[in-house]
Amino acid sequence: MRIPPRIATGIALAAALVVGGPVAAQAAPTSAAPVSATVSAGAVAAVGDICQSELPAEAHDTLELIEAGGPYPYPQDGTVFQNREGLLPDQSSDYYHEFTVETPGSPDRGARRIVTGESEQEDYYTADHYESFDLVDYAC
Repeated sequence: MRIPPRIATGIALAAALVVGGPVAAQAAPTSAAPVSATVSAGAVAAVGDICQSELPAEAHDTLELIEAGGPYPYPQDGTVFQNREGLLPDQSSDYYHEFTVETPGSPDRGARRIVTGESEQEDYYTADHYESFDLVDYAC
């Protein structure tokens, strides 16, 4: 079973805190900057935002699968997303992972995806197969 990076990171942090390892001294900063505030100007213009409540029901299903660690319906789910389009903030080559959002009536995977970053709640939704992205806003 594949564990998404942000879940694996959380598990490692929790383990270090329980054991009292060196990570415990590096607790999370008291004020984390929003993801959009930490990206280059070009990437900010390329990424919009969408309220979690406005996502299609199938995207909610995909987000639940991601949080549960699978199982995923397609073998491509959980694989590294390359960001070849350059629309998401620049990160290391294995930072983003993609997951299928079912498209009712589509004979294949369809065009909808959730792309996750390693930061907690750094989820991007695309309805047009990577032509545009919206950062999911969990506060609305």
